[in-house]
Amino acid sequence: MSEQKKIKVTQIKSLIGAKEAHRACVRGLGLRRMHHTVEVIDTPENRGMMTKAAYLLKCEA
Repeated sequence: MSEQKKIKVTQIKSLIGAKEAHRACVRGLGLRRMHHTVEVIDTPENRGMMTKAAYLLKCEA
């Protein structure tokens, strides 16, 4: 099986004041606090969550 492509996602902004749906997306990506970085698999579902809460995140390929 081939290696799956991953994306590094970092939370750069606080969730205080963010919409509840955007908070849920950030939590769904596995981020817990500011400046926390996780690697997620590059899927359409994860891309959608990153797009929805893009103003809270920094994404690197």
